[in-house]
Parts: sequence; structure tokens; C-alpha cells
Amino acid sequence: MELILWRHAEAEDTYPDMERALTEKGRHQAKRMAAWLKPRLPQNTRILVSPARRTQQTAEALGLDFNTLDALAPDTSPEAILAAAGWPQGEGAALIVGHQPTLGEIASIVLRSRDYSLDTQKGAIWWFAARRGEIALKAALTPELLEE
Repeated sequence: MELILWRHAEAEDTYPDMERALTEKGRHQAKRMAAWLKPRLPQNTRILVSPARRTQQTAEALGLDFNTLDALAPDTSPEAILAAAGWPQGEGAALIVGHQPTLGEIASIVLRSRDYSLDTQKGAIWWFAARRGEIALKAALTPELLEE
């Protein structure tokens, strides 16, 4: 199974939290990462997205169908998100569009470094693959590392 964690791109610093929209920079970040991700996503990747406006807008940059899950809302536990994705025993691939610090906590769990909280930059991805009891980090990218 493959697990791709995509943190929403830069959003406005407004309230209520669930209604925060992407900034112009955030829309650009989402577009750049989506352009890199889309041709590389495995066939039949399940795209699971938080109901927050900023994650919805980030996922929309892919131009693909996705499922909105309340279980991915801000402050959801890492374990609940991993269960929703079916990690690591599930089949295929799951792309989770969510929030920090939860995505960093998930990366820590997957990398078995629970003593540390990893930071996931805005618009960045972590891409893991689980096969035969081993976990590989396939990619870790920020939008700024991608060429225009």
C-alpha cells in the first residue's frame, strides 16, 4: 500500500478555522504540487480530504474526484486518519489532504519515531510505501522544490 500525506497549502489567517481559504501563494503552491502529483499517482488512488475549506481547495488543484471525510478534520487523531486510509494493510494507494500537526504525527508513526514530531511544510507531501513488512519513503517534497 502507498500512503501520500499532503498538507494543505498556505491559507488566510482568519476565523472560523474551517472556512479559511487559500491565499494567492497557497493556490500557486497547490497548483505546483498537483502538477507534480497527478501524473505520478497510482491508478485508483483514493483521495481523502478534510472538510476544511483550505484542504478542499488544495485537493481541487488535482482536478480529480475526491471524498471528503469528517474523520480528517483538524485535530483528528493520527490513528483515526491511518484507519480511514487503511494503512498499512490496505490495497492500492491513499492520498490524504489534511493538517499539521496531525500529518507530521502520522509521518512520525510511519517512520517509527514517535519521540519526535515532524513538521510538514504548507503544500508539502510525504509519500510512503509499505511492502512485505517494510516501509519506504518514496518522496518528501515542498512546492518550492518543484520547478515551474
